[in-house]
Amino acid sequence: MSLQSLALIANWPAPTAAAAVVRADGTVVGTRGPGQHRFALASVTKPLAAYAALVAYEEGAIELDEPAGPPGSTVRHLLAHTSGLAFDEHRVTSAPGERRLYSNAGFEVLGDHIAKAAEMPFAEYLRQAVLEPLGMTATTLDGSPARDGVSTVEDLVRFAAELQAPRLLDPRTVAEAMTVQYPGTKGVLPGYGHQNPNDWGLGFEIRDSKSPHWTGSSSSPRTFGHFGQSGTFLWVDPVVGAACVALTDRAFGPWAIEAWTPFTDAVLADLTA
Repeated sequence: MSLQSLALIANWPAPTAAAAVVRADGTVVGTRGPGQHRFALASVTKPLAAYAALVAYEEGAIELDEPAGPPGSTVRHLLAHTSGLAFDEHRVTSAPGERRLYSNAGFEVLGDHIAKAAEMPFAEYLRQAVLEPLGMTATTLDGSPARDGVSTVEDLVRFAAELQAPRLLDPRTVAEAMTVQYPGTKGVLPGYGHQNPNDWGLGFEIRDSKSPHWTGSSSSPRTFGHFGQSGTFLWVDPVVGAACVALTDRAFGPWAIEAWTPFTDAVLADLTA
């Protein structure tokens, strides 16, 4: 299967690239590239970790508004990048809820918090809570819950279908995760500069009216997802009822900024034709 637009990945300056599009009903409407090739996800790991955190919440292992991280911070702050922790250091740079400080450290603290509550390593909790139930057998977490996931397009399509029609979580929980947390919060979107507001849900970035952005110029404001510094992304556009996964083995940089927006616009044009 292949949407014509997916052929554009052949022009990306990456040694290996794969992509797929899945509808809200789980139908894969297009694939391109090696679907079973395992790619480093970088920060596309975060949505998987966030989903595991939401499972832990529904299981009663944690509460979203319980203390976690720096003084005054909660699980919700960590998921929404408003805990005040620095980008890549376990150092507090602002008060919780004050700024949208995108933080790998915050997700590492979150992983430790869930590991203690669940009494098992976070990677194992992720496997049992999310990966195994969805049949994501090629996906592993080999370190930080912020950036050390490895997966395939075929596996992430299963996750993208789950995000659109949840089976592991109550749809109301997923809806909250895709709702802006701490509205009006400013911050820097890595690679794309200062955004006001810099809207995020619970572990998922929300497109809204951000510009510039890594999704398409025609992506709906309700689009949510994540991209990674290893040249990877996953977005869901609820308005068109579809999601797209693209994985590469070339680090994010100017090539991605140039390629990803027209690619997404082409995919959306195919889907709505």
